[in-house]
Amino acid sequence: MFSNPTAITFIGYLLVMVGVGFFAYYHTRSYGDYILGGRSLGGLVTALSVGASDMSGWLLMGLPGAVYLSGISQSWIGIGLTIGAYTNWCIVATRLRVYTEKTHNALTLPDYFSHRFEDKQNLLRIIAAFVILLFFTIYCASGVVAGARLFENTFGMPYEQALILGAAATILYVFIGGFLAVSWTDTIQATLMCIALIVTPFAVMMDLGGFTAATERVASIDTKMLNILEGHTALGIVSLLAWGLGYFGQPHILVRFMATRSISVIPNARRVGTLWMMFCLAGAVGVGFFGAAFFAEHKDVAGLVQENHERVFIVLSGLLFNPWIAGILMSAILAAVMSTLSCQLLVCSSTLTEDFYRTFIRRNASQRELVWVGRSMVLAVSALAVWLARDPNSLVLSLVSYAWAGFGAAFGPVIIMSLWWRRMTRNGALAGMVTGAITVLVWNHYAWFGLYEILPGFIFAIIAIVVVSLLDKAPNERISKTFDEVRSIVKAPSSAT
Repeated sequence: MFSNPTAITFIGYLLVMVGVGFFAYYHTRSYGDYILGGRSLGGLVTALSVGASDMSGWLLMGLPGAVYLSGISQSWIGIGLTIGAYTNWCIVATRLRVYTEKTHNALTLPDYFSHRFEDKQNLLRIIAAFVILLFFTIYCASGVVAGARLFENTFGMPYEQALILGAAATILYVFIGGFLAVSWTDTIQATLMCIALIVTPFAVMMDLGGFTAATERVASIDTKMLNILEGHTALGIVSLLAWGLGYFGQPHILVRFMATRSISVIPNARRVGTLWMMFCLAGAVGVGFFGAAFFAEHKDVAGLVQENHERVFIVLSGLLFNPWIAGILMSAILAAVMSTLSCQLLVCSSTLTEDFYRTFIRRNASQRELVWVGRSMVLAVSALAVWLARDPNSLVLSLVSYAWAGFGAAFGPVIIMSLWWRRMTRNGALAGMVTGAITVLVWNHYAWFGLYEILPGFIFAIIAIVVVSLLDKAPNERISKTFDEVRSIVKAPSSAT
């Protein structure tokens, strides 16, 4: 193992990530630091952390593999995600940053919902926390499976051993350094992912004689691979674009907005984050597209990719670069897996600590106690995720798109309307959250019209929020005043802290 350049690179990368965790430990002085970084993130770290926490192994394996098989018609989901992410930056980021500070310095989404609507019964907190724990446990388990598969293939070890080792490094730096460690490592990981996805398709094109020659080689395989509409109905394209709606309700992305140093850094973060996403998604499509041409030209080395099309990036890295550079590029896959898993573990930990332990068990707990409870919750959620991932053939991975839709429909409309509509009420928020979640459950089961369940869930949730809020008693003067204060700060960002 230790004479293998790829293995050495992997181990070196893991040591760097753990080292960042220890460095972050010395900057974590309070519970707010541990779960939200003390609201100290600058624009660059915010932008890259949002991107890295969003994109899992799907970016370097799933998307290139789909394009390898079917061509650029698989790009629609990437287009939808880019539009959704950019819109999320525009209409949610600034207002959420200000609103969470104005509502008792809310540290989690359930905390924000509870204070935004003065929910003294804590119904919003309980329901939101339950949704987060349910879906993120699935997400965490899927990340553990992906990491285990990568370690299994790289080091040739049994799945059970790869499962433990694959999760250990991520768990360690989250446990030690908390939010700052997660955000700083995300920045490194996002940079690595972007470099890998820019370098690899260019290397493939150069091997094939340039862009035109590579494109002509793909056309010789099947001209349909160049048709972005191939195999899609109008409703199918709408379903793929609707993936972008999920961004408005993803807790691990929204907490990055809450953690920014001030709203003045958000415009630059939006530009950097959007460009990063465009480069990465275009690069992933390029890997699959030009990879198809490469392996059509070099059939003698195509065996592993034909066996599993999601290996196209892995195999290209090993063939086109020397082992040391290939190891760095392969670490990009590990970066994608670790960045997503780490932020999901932390969101689960903060939900258990802030929304259950601090709210219902130890309201007056000290900062030190809360930090250590948060660390304990990281271990508890990790143990559960590893247990769920013990069977690599379980339904865990197939439930990821389901969880994305669940978050998007249950939280997205509530987040948007709570930030933009003064008349929204607590009961309206409850109705929207429950309606969105139930619609996703029912629509997924029956699969009506072949439409991705997030779209009807999102629409019905907004309708429920509006109808119930209008039928309900108007918000009290304090709630309305806070809304007006947030709006005035957002209109005059220079006055914001």
